[in-house]
Amino acid sequence: MGFKKAALSGQLADIDIKLLRIFKAVVDARGVTAAEAQLNLANSTISNYLSDLEKRLDMRLCERGRKGFIITQQGQLVYDATLELLAALQKFKNRINDSHQVLLGDLHLICAEHTLGYGNYCIVNAIDEFQQLAPQVNIHISVMESNSIVSAILDKRADIGITVPLQGHAQLDSTDLFYERMLLYCGRKHPLYELSHSQLRQLDLSEYKFVESPRLRAGQEPHADMKHWNIVSKAHHQEARLSLILSGHYLGFLPKHLLSQWGLVDKLKPILETKYGYTNTFKSIYAKQSNNQSLIKIFNSMLQNNLVVG
Repeated sequence: MGFKKAALSGQLADIDIKLLRIFKAVVDARGVTAAEAQLNLANSTISNYLSDLEKRLDMRLCERGRKGFIITQQGQLVYDATLELLAALQKFKNRINDSHQVLLGDLHLICAEHTLGYGNYCIVNAIDEFQQLAPQVNIHISVMESNSIVSAILDKRADIGITVPLQGHAQLDSTDLFYERMLLYCGRKHPLYELSHSQLRQLDLSEYKFVESPRLRAGQEPHADMKHWNIVSKAHHQEARLSLILSGHYLGFLPKHLLSQWGLVDKLKPILETKYGYTNTFKSIYAKQSNNQSLIKIFNSMLQNNLVVG
């Protein structure tokens, strides 16, 4: 019985690294369709790249079809080896950076929705300063639901996340960036819209329907009244929550700064701001141990330096 010819008999080329990065992104996203936004590639293009990689390696890496995305045993082996390879490449770049003081590589940022609008000044200015210092570093930015950002950092799918973490993690460090004021709102069609402040203070709000605010977890309510509110709907994205509030049938929390951005100041009314308003603290979160530590440290310092601007 003969031995099978090695699939990679020569040196790894740039195209091999590119295909492996795409494969890793698909596995991380748990499917081709889910990876489209991150890779900024069409579904068919990603599938073609995966097929090319399978041909180059002479392996079946994954099953993709009506049953969904399933990684094979060979695919898992290649995925694990890809993680080792990319980590080694990044470690090599870091050593070169440290020895020659030339910054190379990639920096991946993930921001919570609307962060780029509200904290735009410090993020944009930090990018500007960083690229002047490190023009050969490529910066990648994605927007993701807040609850998913911590997982992305823990899984090494990104270097820095800008979000409101619900709790601390032993593997992560964080730095405070800026604050967001959250207020309870009703829409113009809601029966509370025309009531005065004194009238609102006398009401039992538990009689009205609420849409859930995803960052308010049970036991972490800023006010004791909130434990008794009638939360009947879930809408984790701001626009979705806004739609329910504007309908006039729900009360819910929204960031104060978004009303002016969306031109909705005259369509929504804050309810008992002093009593029920609370503040979110946006943080930069990053792994305590990372192969990209030098770039993370520099970018975080630039974020901090630009907080006083704007």
